[in-house]
Amino acid sequence: MGEGEGCFPTTPTPMSMVKSIELVLPKDAIYLAGSSIKGQVILTLNSTLVDPIVKVELVGRGYVEWNEEIGASRDYSREVICNNKADYVHKTKTFPVEDNWLSAGSHTFDFHFNLPPRLPSTFSSKTGHISYFIQATCMGREHLLAKRRTYLLIQGTSDFPPEQSFQDPLFVQAEKKVSYNCCRQGRVCLQIQMDRNTFTPGEKVVLTSEIHNQTGKCIRTVVFALYAHMRYEGFTPTAERRWRGDSSELLRQEAHTQIAAFSSTKVVSTLSLPLVLSVSTSLLDDQIVRTRYELAVTVHLPWSLASVKAKVPIIITSTPADATSCQLSLGGSRHQLH
Repeated sequence: MGEGEGCFPTTPTPMSMVKSIELVLPKDAIYLAGSSIKGQVILTLNSTLVDPIVKVELVGRGYVEWNEEIGASRDYSREVICNNKADYVHKTKTFPVEDNWLSAGSHTFDFHFNLPPRLPSTFSSKTGHISYFIQATCMGREHLLAKRRTYLLIQGTSDFPPEQSFQDPLFVQAEKKVSYNCCRQGRVCLQIQMDRNTFTPGEKVVLTSEIHNQTGKCIRTVVFALYAHMRYEGFTPTAERRWRGDSSELLRQEAHTQIAAFSSTKVVSTLSLPLVLSVSTSLLDDQIVRTRYELAVTVHLPWSLASVKAKVPIIITSTPADATSCQLSLGGSRHQLH
């Protein structure tokens, strides 16, 4: 037995030294870019650990990928993979360990990270994702003994060009001439009014729809929907830039009305925006995923196999937070990281 080794018990395998490693963070927290993340790493040991390395990392990255056909004709076409990635944040903090050993039992390490003021939101689709996580690890003599990862919800921020947004009341109109009862024709006019077009995640969007039914039929269904239109940027294996568009329906609400023949009705609808949303981006933004939003109101006319639709572009924005933090009130002995 070498000098000093008799002071510490040994175990057959390094992995059995660690009973558990846990990350303690506020449950279901949403962090705004520019704010502070506070938490704890709780390491529980079955036996004494010599020369430990206990650290915690904050990682944020994005990745997009899709297959794209190229070639002048179908006979000679082939698929190439287009992809792109981005690293948004990577911070590491290693906890100091007094005398380079930890005894059996539980050890609590406090940590905090300041998020950068400009970050995209947490996002996931079939084409790509933007994800953030906190990862705690424990190493002993070059062996990985334990690891724990917890994913975060980050609400991103952006400086959307002011000339592309406006707060004045909006008015949009759509009209369609329709046929019904064989030879008869009429018109259906849809008008949408909104107080503003710029919102933040979690807000309520209120819009008023006025339907003028100049037909001999009754209108029973009006649908309100919020769409996100994504534009992905990727590169082929030969570094050629490619773009891919995709749309998804985020919110949907149906109003069952009774708009009688040759009458008009107003319908007020309220849509609650999700708490985490990608912010609207302009074509000048250098991002792997760009997002724009659109509200659509559709009046269904099943008796004419047609519909009347009006669309309103809206802007989702969010400003950086001051460096605020979430405080944890947990007892027990701690190793404070400054």
